[in-house]
Amino acid sequence: MPRFGVLGPLTIESPPGRRTTPRGDHQRALLAVLLLNANTSVPVDALVETLWPDTPPKSYSSNLHTYVSRLRARFEGLEIVRDPHGYRLVVAPADLDLLSFREAAAAGKAAARAGDPAARVSAHYRRALAEWRGPVLSGLHVPRLDADIARLESERLAAFEDCVDAELSDGRHGELAGELQAMITEHPLRERLAAQLMIALHRAGRQADSLAVHRDLRATLVEELGVEPGAEVRRVHAAVLRGEDPVPSAKTAPVFPICQLPPDIADLAGRESEIAKLSALLGESKGVPVAVITGEPGAGKSTLAVTTAHRLRRSFPDGQLFVPLAGASAPRELADVLGDLLRALGVTGPAIPDDVEARAAVYRGRLADRRVLVVLDDAASPEQVRALLPGTPGSAVLITSRQRLSGLAGADRLPLAPLTGAEAMALLARLAGPGRVGAERADAERIAKACGNLPLALRIAGSRLAMRPGLPLGKLAGKLEDEVSRLDELQVSDLQVRGSIALSYQALSPAARRAFRLIGRCRTLDLPAWAVSTLIDDDGADEAIDELVEASLLEATGLDPTGEQRFRVHDLVRVFATELGRALETHAERVATVAKVSDAALCLADTAARRLPRTVPMPLSDHDVPAQPLAGELVERLLRDPGTWFSVERANLVTAVSSLCAVGWRRKALRILERLSAYLYLHSHHTDMRTAYETLRDAAREAGDRHIVVIAEANLTVLLHVRGEYELAAEGYRECSKELAELGDISAQAWVETNLARCLVGLGRAGESLHAATQARELSTVDESGAYARQAESAALHRLGKIAEALEIDRRSLAHARERGDERQLGVALQGLSWSLMLDGRLDEALETIEESVRVLRRTTAKSALAKSLRTQGAILAGAGRRDGAVKAYEHARRLAGALEERPRELSCTRAIAASWIGDGHADRAIPVLRQCLDEFRAMGGKPATALTLHVLRRAYEAAGETKAAEAAGEEAKRLEVPHDANASTLVRLLLSLTEPAPA
Repeated sequence: MPRFGVLGPLTIESPPGRRTTPRGDHQRALLAVLLLNANTSVPVDALVETLWPDTPPKSYSSNLHTYVSRLRARFEGLEIVRDPHGYRLVVAPADLDLLSFREAAAAGKAAARAGDPAARVSAHYRRALAEWRGPVLSGLHVPRLDADIARLESERLAAFEDCVDAELSDGRHGELAGELQAMITEHPLRERLAAQLMIALHRAGRQADSLAVHRDLRATLVEELGVEPGAEVRRVHAAVLRGEDPVPSAKTAPVFPICQLPPDIADLAGRESEIAKLSALLGESKGVPVAVITGEPGAGKSTLAVTTAHRLRRSFPDGQLFVPLAGASAPRELADVLGDLLRALGVTGPAIPDDVEARAAVYRGRLADRRVLVVLDDAASPEQVRALLPGTPGSAVLITSRQRLSGLAGADRLPLAPLTGAEAMALLARLAGPGRVGAERADAERIAKACGNLPLALRIAGSRLAMRPGLPLGKLAGKLEDEVSRLDELQVSDLQVRGSIALSYQALSPAARRAFRLIGRCRTLDLPAWAVSTLIDDDGADEAIDELVEASLLEATGLDPTGEQRFRVHDLVRVFATELGRALETHAERVATVAKVSDAALCLADTAARRLPRTVPMPLSDHDVPAQPLAGELVERLLRDPGTWFSVERANLVTAVSSLCAVGWRRKALRILERLSAYLYLHSHHTDMRTAYETLRDAAREAGDRHIVVIAEANLTVLLHVRGEYELAAEGYRECSKELAELGDISAQAWVETNLARCLVGLGRAGESLHAATQARELSTVDESGAYARQAESAALHRLGKIAEALEIDRRSLAHARERGDERQLGVALQGLSWSLMLDGRLDEALETIEESVRVLRRTTAKSALAKSLRTQGAILAGAGRRDGAVKAYEHARRLAGALEERPRELSCTRAIAASWIGDGHADRAIPVLRQCLDEFRAMGGKPATALTLHVLRRAYEAAGETKAAEAAGEEAKRLEVPHDANASTLVRLLLSLTEPAPA
């Protein structure tokens, strides 16, 4: 086995007496970091950062493996083990100078404690110090190892000082003076070295030189640190002045290492990524690293700090100080804090200065050149912290605070969010028992959600469950879901969420307190700046917001895609703010504030919706829309891209609908939802649309608001229609139309009749469809609704074989669309006209028209209309014999329809693509797909679509040689055919053309 050396230049003796080093900087650096962590697993991330401190190559993993393999090959007997955590170099203490040094130094310390003769103690230390050949890894600079190297130098100094103590007690002062003089030149602030040198010189009869050492030390300490020498140096100095032998006083227990940390918590859940980040920040070798953990009340800041400090104990061998500052309740006086710290560090009685600055200077002096982790818990302000920062590299500071401590320069901040869902469940399981939580998991998830995944709240809930083993989780969940009593439930023993938040609230200025209460009136947890400013409505709003952010009661989460600042408020914090609002403000004041912000949201949604392409949802009404309360410049910035604004505020607007219904403002909820639906339908967010309209319908039904009930039902029927549930949709449309006629809402009735006409076409009832479309056109009070009615009328005429009449309607629709300049309307009108031209046998004109439709619609966000035009393009290209182009158009249309959850259109495209497989000789592949299409079309009740599918399936059976199945499919298709349906007959011809083999 080779013998390795790191206490000096990196060396390897293999065989003994022959020293060598690895080739290449990367191999040397890799070996160095493994040796400094001998017999300990080094994570791959740490190795990668060591080898490539800037940017690792993409092949870093394979490169690292190569370097390890080369080291093993070059040095026989070198054992580098790969384990789940990283790489570990296995070496015996005798084969590494660092381990030999530590082993001998530990033996010297043990011998001194056991009272062994001084010569034996000294021998152990001298054997340890003999392992040092110079500075650690001299000639090899690896930035990531700087902190480790500094720690090793501290170990060497401590071993040397312990050795000198033993040799002075053995009367060997004469041989020590020169060695001590050299060491103090390297470390002029090291008081223990100075005291030892003064003793050695005095005993050698050099009193003047001994006093000169004191004079030089004092001058250096005063000039560089502003402190006087410590008690031991002063004692030795006094003895020298008196001419007495400065024999060390009775040995007291050493101050260092010191550990004041509270016990580590046994049931910590999660936070591993945060601990890793803090460990990396505090392990930096430059200056004194300072990390600040910030977060809302109850986030678990102190728990995280204590756990991190325990894990870092080996990195700070001189100790860990824990300082409770009580910043959230009654911030401690700095003088008292420093007094406690100095006493803990061995400074007692008159040695503790009266002046605060002098105490801070002595504190820094005690920590000079040591590696101590200082944990400052619950800091109130930067001023309370600055005097407690060590003055020399080696130590580090970990701070917890509800404040961000923005004025603390050079500090790294870690905002502490609530736990993840999995972490919250793990914590509940540890507190209440994994079996119990596993058996009632759904209710446990309700508890975690009601607690907002906040550790303090979860700990209280878990403790209550642990105290009452028979309490069903569902019962506690029900209590916590009631906002009025939630904070009452979240208290046990001396733990309570309300009190924790109240401490932060009480520290606010009056303006910030008011702002906090106002924000509590908004039920959404993710707030845009425009909403927060509207709620506060005060010239000092920005200052109040900044104060709330600084106090961690409001979190600034960054800019959204519209460029607006976003804020987050924890649900339990919002509940507390709501409680305060109910207690301190009148009902009228609360209503006025909510009205203001809901007016702003409605106006923004109205403007945004009018800038979107028009889709199926009901035409927008100007009724009940207030004047825009926001500045025009802000509105334009927010709505520069209306689709982006809706995507950002979608969840908030859905929540707003529910909240407005809850307070009885159903009409405003309807107006917001009508506008939001323009976006939701366009992007196929059908679930949100269904949830919101069901909430609105149920609230209106309970209040007896018949008009809003039928409007909500009409929109829910649209969602049945788009899913292909034609029979249910037709029934729903008829019922809504009848209700709207009785209520006298002609505009809404026209819209419903248009949708009914389209639905009846899908059911193959063209005559009824034409009647509904004509009625819709006659009822229409706005041009936009009339255009949609005309499109439905044209589709019905196609099914009745009245192509000339359909062409006339489509030409008028196109002229109207070109006049309006709306690209979506233009693209839709072109699609309608192209299909009428195709049915009229004018193929070239149809091709030219549909190509323009696709080009126009590609420039818009109207994906549904584009999917329809692409499907039409596929059919027309098939008629033109352009088989490849037809299939590509159908495939593109199917992808769009699938993404939009438009199942009928997706199925019709799938049918056409399957038809092309028959022509490619793959009928066996097409048959199961066509059967699936057939089953779904039958379930939808779409007779024309069912008949078309049967025609294609018949051709597939014929190609596969299944004659009987082909005859049965053909007979059923004939039974379903409708006389004079030009649309169906043309589509049959075009689809069957795809089943023909492609020309050679």
